[in-house]
Amino acid sequence: MYNRLILLPSAPKRSFFLLGPRQVGKSTLLKSTYPKSLYIDFLKSDELMRFQEKPSLLRTEYAVHQSEFPIIIDEVQKVPLILDEVHWLIENRKTKFVLCGSSARKLKRGKANLLGGRALHFEMRGLLAGELESGFSLEKILNRGFLPEHYDADESEYPGLIRSYVGDYLKEEIAAEALVRNIPAFTTFLSAAAFSDTEPVNFSTISRDVGVSAHTIKEHFEILSDTMQGVWLPAFSKRLKRRVRQAPKFYFNDLGVVNFLSRRGKIALGSELFGKAFESYLFHEIDAYRVYKNPDLLLSYWHLTTGVEVDFIFNDMEAAVEIKGVSKVKSDHLKGLRELQADFPTIKARYLVCLEERPRITEDGIHILPYMEFLNKLWAKEIV
Repeated sequence: MYNRLILLPSAPKRSFFLLGPRQVGKSTLLKSTYPKSLYIDFLKSDELMRFQEKPSLLRTEYAVHQSEFPIIIDEVQKVPLILDEVHWLIENRKTKFVLCGSSARKLKRGKANLLGGRALHFEMRGLLAGELESGFSLEKILNRGFLPEHYDADESEYPGLIRSYVGDYLKEEIAAEALVRNIPAFTTFLSAAAFSDTEPVNFSTISRDVGVSAHTIKEHFEILSDTMQGVWLPAFSKRLKRRVRQAPKFYFNDLGVVNFLSRRGKIALGSELFGKAFESYLFHEIDAYRVYKNPDLLLSYWHLTTGVEVDFIFNDMEAAVEIKGVSKVKSDHLKGLRELQADFPTIKARYLVCLEERPRITEDGIHILPYMEFLNKLWAKEIV
């Protein structure tokens, strides 16, 4: 088992939600963190059917539950009405719960009781370099993605695992939850969305490719967001001096899914697709840092209509980060960061993250960092 960087309370004083993509390791983490907790698992069909038919069983069976350890309910979104019973037990019996799930959509859209501030919220992301330690391989994580079972699988097992994950979960389970009606169109949408990973999203273009309305495309992206399959990155839009792109970007929460849906094949260091995968991976680390360590961090990107771009802006120009999958940084690679400073001369720090072996600083103050040194500084809170 990996030593995950997400910090859950060892002896929780309040109930909390733990949400994250399927197979990201939530159940494993909870069982190891709270080995003495009562565990209710709605992936078990008998448990699911029992509580779907009568959610009040939670109250009648566990009203006298007296333990310092929380009750864990896994896949809680499958029985949204059970949250009314959770609410009652929190209020009247001071029972503590851990409510684990892979989809916030069914809870939100089903008007489930989200406990009105009575429970904390945690999100879990996939594997990170700091969790893999000596077992980390950049080439492997760019090809396999961030799900523990996929990263650990034998070479012969992985193709079947990722095929099943996309087929059984992203398509069939979303269909089973009645999130979409037109499954063939949604399948086509998934591939189109994967091709746009790391790019500003053009709803109209994807609409034409898929053959459904732009409104439907927006809804499909929201399904991916609500089922914890991806994250929006907005464009920076404060105090602009020149015309910029306003469309948001969408980053999938697993690079293995992107690779499979876009049929990339093997991504080798230095290949044409390496740069996009490298950027997607580093966004994964940055976003996990935001979720785990710095929840007030504001992330955006900056993109002039001329094509000049900076990948990530932290807060209100506190720092800017450009990602380049190159082993030798040239002047052209620094153009975005230099144009950015021309518009925002008070920006505090600029970083170019790359594959060079040693850190250095350019004459105009741009920090060129090997990607592992950048990650070490990020998680040590030395970037923001």
